[in-house]
Amino acid sequence: MPYQIWHGKPGSYKYLRVWGSPAYVKRLVGDKLDSRNAVFLERGFPTDTRRDELLLEESSEAPQSNAGTSSALDVSTDNVPILCRSARVPQPPERYGFLGVTGQLDNDPKTYGEAMSDIDSGKWLEAMKSKMDSMISNQVWTLVDRPKGVTPVGCKWVYKRKTGADGEVTTFKARLVAKGYTQRPGVDFEETFSLVAMAKSIRIMLAIAAWYDYEIWQMNVKTVFLNRFVEEKIYMDQPEGFTVVAKEQKVCHLKRSIYGLKQASQSWNIHFDEVIRGYDFVKNDFDLCVYKKVSGSSVLFLVLYVHDILLIGNDIKMLGDTKAWL
Repeated sequence: MPYQIWHGKPGSYKYLRVWGSPAYVKRLVGDKLDSRNAVFLERGFPTDTRRDELLLEESSEAPQSNAGTSSALDVSTDNVPILCRSARVPQPPERYGFLGVTGQLDNDPKTYGEAMSDIDSGKWLEAMKSKMDSMISNQVWTLVDRPKGVTPVGCKWVYKRKTGADGEVTTFKARLVAKGYTQRPGVDFEETFSLVAMAKSIRIMLAIAAWYDYEIWQMNVKTVFLNRFVEEKIYMDQPEGFTVVAKEQKVCHLKRSIYGLKQASQSWNIHFDEVIRGYDFVKNDFDLCVYKKVSGSSVLFLVLYVHDILLIGNDIKMLGDTKAWL
């Protein structure tokens, strides 16, 4: 060969490629979803370099590259990096790290015993007596002998300190609630579903009030569940701390609903609907907790959400009369 005669040694064949064989060149730019390699066809070598002269299959472009690999049997494969597990130990984020510093601890009593041993035991006792007076005045129950085979529903006291804007305690509240989880379906209650106003209905009513410059009054019904008589025969244990002397074995025959009963919310909703429609309010067809009353040029809307009420209207006198009636 001329190369061997001129240089005195045989030439190297390792750089030779089969003419027309596919060559694969790594793409330096492009979308991350594109193939990592471009396919070219081998065209030989230029006279002044060892780099391959390649022809792109999709066009007549003929670049020179020393990064290409060529073989008639080569198959294009992307370089897949070897994944290794990080040695860093993951730590939970400090998202709520200072919640205990900025928040207020819940020191309210959980039981009657804790309330009586609390530093504010006198305040709690006064709150419980006030609640019992309300129960007695509303004739919520009567004491009777426990019927044979009847397991009375339990009850408990729930305590809460109410604070003002400055964080100081303003009110001590005590509420007697029934242990509804001890009620038996089909015996102590039937239906429990209760209607409330839809969120979009409340937004629409507020938008109407803003557009027409209507008055908006908000009300909250106290001792809301005591306003409805209980249809089922429900017997409850006497409240802890207020057991009647010489009548410890008797139980409370509930006449009205109290907090905690499964059917309490539904009973209140049925009672409110009956009463408010008797005051010339008309129920909305699309939201059964939205009512409307029209008298001449005066219009009044009422929105009910459990025991929270929105009064929206254009007549102050009608608003005041309705509030006083409720």
